[in-house]
This record gives sequence, structure tokens and C-alpha cells, in this order.
Amino acid sequence: MKKSEKVNLNIRKASAEDVSLILKFIKELSVYEKMTKEVVATEDILRETLFGDKSYAQVLIAEIEGKPVGYALYFYNFSTFVGRPGLYIEDIFVSKEYRGQGIGTALFKYCAHIAKEHKCGRMEWFVLKWNPARKFYENLGAKAMDEWLVYRLTGEALDKMVELDLSDSMSNNL
Repeated sequence: MKKSEKVNLNIRKASAEDVSLILKFIKELSVYEKMTKEVVATEDILRETLFGDKSYAQVLIAEIEGKPVGYALYFYNFSTFVGRPGLYIEDIFVSKEYRGQGIGTALFKYCAHIAKEHKCGRMEWFVLKWNPARKFYENLGAKAMDEWLVYRLTGEALDKMVELDLSDSMSNNL
């Protein structure tokens, strides 16, 4: 499909029937980001965490002529300074052959509408420094938060934190 062709794009909310498609997109994204070894999600995990008793995130599916071509996964966080929720975009991904046709922009716009509908004070996401999409984000008006560093506890470090005796920590701080 040529970039100049008008596409019949539809964006819809994902359902439990889309779990295998969502995992497929996650794996495609991991290839693009050179992080395939990081993917431990399974269909069962996604079914439970996205469509189970407690949903931790929402997913949008972008389709052209009924064919899935991309997705967005988002959830809400909260800003104490703003006093409102924020919409955090974990992933926006468009399959390689469909990039450059406005699909990513449409997914961002859809997320922005959701954010405004839920009275969010902002929309945020992380991006790898080498990712050429940074230019796209800047063209949308997004600003890099250069003064903030991301910290993460995972795996063994998270396990060690859980193993700390909470009562000892609290008594030391009294």
C-alpha cells in the first residue's frame, strides 16, 4: 500500500478474543526494540491481567479493512502535583509494512481523546534513546523529560525488597 493512498482505518477496544493477536504485536515490538529475550508474557498471563477479574491495562487494536495492523496498550497513573490521573502509554506499535500512513498518529489521537474523557492531566510514555520515533513524538508536541531518570526493581532485587522485614523497617523509622 502506498503512503499516499487513503486507508480505511478502524480503531477498536480489544477483547479477550484478541489475546493471541496482542501477544503477536508484543513480540513484533520486542523484535523492533531488540528486546526479544525480555518477553515472558503468555496468552494466559495477558488473558488474566488484561481481561480477568481485575484489568490492569486497556488495549486498542488498529485495523485496515478488518486486518489488524497495530495496537496501543495504556493504563492510568496519578499525578499528585496535578491532582488528576494521567494516561500512561506502555506501547504503541504499527506493523512495519503499515508505518508512515498515519496509523500511529491515529492511535495517539485516540488515546488523547480517552485521556480528556477521563479528565487526565497528561499523557506519558517512555521511548528508547535510539528510537527514530522520537522525532514523530516531538512533531506531536511531546517534550522529553531529560531531568528525570527511570528506576526499576525487578527479579532478584524486587524479591529481596519483599523479603525485608517490614516491622524492622518501620520500628527503625519511628
